Amino acid sequence: MLVNKAYKFHLYPTKEQETLIAKTIGYSRFVFNHFLEQWIETYKETGKGLTYNSCSPELTKLKKELVWLKEVDSIALQSSLKNLADSYSRFFKMQNKAPRFKSKKNQVQSYTTKETNGNIAVVGNKMKLPKLGLVRFAKSRELHGHVLNATVRRNPSGKYFVSILTELEVQPMEKAELSIGIDLGITDFAIFSDGRKIDNNMFTAKMEKKLKREQRKLSRRALHAKQNGINLLDAKNYQKQKRKVARLHERVMNQRMISLTS
Repeated sequence: MLVNKAYKFHLYPTKEQETLIAKTIGYSRFVFNHFLEQWIETYKETGKGLTYNSCSPELTKLKKELVWLKEVDSIALQSSLKNLADSYSRFFKMQNKAPRFKSKKNQVQSYTTKETNGNIAVVGNKMKLPKLGLVRFAKSRELHGHVLNATVRRNPSGKYFVSILTELEVQPMEKAELSIGIDLGITDFAIFSDGRKIDNNMFTAKMEKKLKREQRKLSRRALHAKQNGINLLDAKNYQKQKRKVARLHERVMNQRMISLTS
């Protein structure tokens, strides 16, 4: 049977590639917000929303009017529009809340692109991605199956990752005779049904103390920027400290994953 398998790799883009990633994220956000506004206005006027098929030709026209949209991966822009349509579809089925405008202040920024004619592939120790070309990455394992899409993500810590979704044929597994339950707790990170315990490394005294210290520093820098009338997005010291706190949170998360797999 066919199943989907996800892979995640750490990317190490060049400065030029970082700039192009930032543009792709920003332009994808622009397309999403642009058509979300149209969607809302159309619904107010007619009581009906739009569709992906009705908006797709409009995106083509928009790229002719705003030539800078052509600087980035066109499939990523289409994917942003498709995500908006899918979000509205789930909303009308009462599966999620109505789509909201995207902000550049969001903690995690990303865009998704689809595989077409081998434009997403592993070439040696580099990842081939649309428009970006070959990007150096940490090849922790081999890719298996047909590549469907890729999501490029920039974390609050400033690190870059790519998530690859593939489709592959697997043989169905027989039901296991023995199953083990896992209970996530506070005193211990996890307790297995067979009695094994994994220590909770999330709030060790040392890490908790360090996080509190750095978070207080972040709050002071936010207050300082506010008192001086500086937007937090333009406050360099605040943004630098914000990335430092984000890296500490990433370290905590990694500690928990190591404990769970060890």
